Amino acid sequence: MTRSSHSRLRQAGRRVRVHRGQGFERVARDRLHPDVCAPVIAATRLRRGGTNSARGAARLVTDALNTAKACGGSGLVTVRADSAYYTSDVIAAARRGGARFSVTARMNHTVVKAISEIEESTWVPIHYPNAIWDEAEQRFISDAQVAEVPFTAFTSRRQSEHITGRLIVRRVKRLNPTSVSQGQGELFADYRHHGVFTDSPLTMLQAESDHRDHAIVEQVIADLKASALAHLPSGSFAANSAWLVLAAIAFNLTRAAGTLASVFHAKATTATIRRQLIAVPARLASSARRLVMHLPKDWPWQDGWDGLFNAACGPPTPATT
Repeated sequence: MTRSSHSRLRQAGRRVRVHRGQGFERVARDRLHPDVCAPVIAATRLRRGGTNSARGAARLVTDALNTAKACGGSGLVTVRADSAYYTSDVIAAARRGGARFSVTARMNHTVVKAISEIEESTWVPIHYPNAIWDEAEQRFISDAQVAEVPFTAFTSRRQSEHITGRLIVRRVKRLNPTSVSQGQGELFADYRHHGVFTDSPLTMLQAESDHRDHAIVEQVIADLKASALAHLPSGSFAANSAWLVLAAIAFNLTRAAGTLASVFHAKATTATIRRQLIAVPARLASSARRLVMHLPKDWPWQDGWDGLFNAACGPPTPATT
């Protein structure tokens, strides 16, 4: 990695995400700023399909944060997690690691009560320039309303495990009233609410928008499934575990190669990097016990490949006649 590339990576904001997997923990993704390069994987852990999603998540968060620090990560570090990881252990691990947290809140009695106490006048409209897909309503939405209240989570646990932060709530109009269960309270009669528990220093709308950015992890998962993870699972848990580690290493090395090659390849999928920079259409020739690569004329990815080669091996020695 060149000094300039390393400097750009150090200055990029980082985020660690926790997400449920299908048979393995696809968690612990370290997201560099999207304007700089695409995400990389900070830690992985194989798990059995029937295992509770939150089991071992606190340790995984700790490992991911330690990896980010070892790589020189700086700036605002945020652990973003879905509601399966709305536990005091996960959030405490994020705080011990010096990170902020942004976790989808479960709609338990305490959260519902806090939402019901939000004054109607405090709701702020928010418009999404690009419509987002609402899983619960199975439709695209382009506007909603957002509000926030101070909130203390996990009050059923001992006092030392209580965590205070902000509860940021997004509400969306329900278009299908028949979907409301009988006896449902007034809170959910016309709106569907989505709560985020966070200690983010960002403004309310920025924090809400930042939390919704979790779909990036799905792109990483799709990228992995289109490569090494297409060969999982086998009949051996140990073999799958080893293969997952190798898949993560290959993924990150490919990402590093793309970052060194060009600005375009820094944000490209690993399939694109493999096709354009790794599967090089070169003709090999041997001369004076030296291996020579003859690249095709007018090859469109020559500049990117040259950038990767020069960064990794140094500029080639000029040919002498």
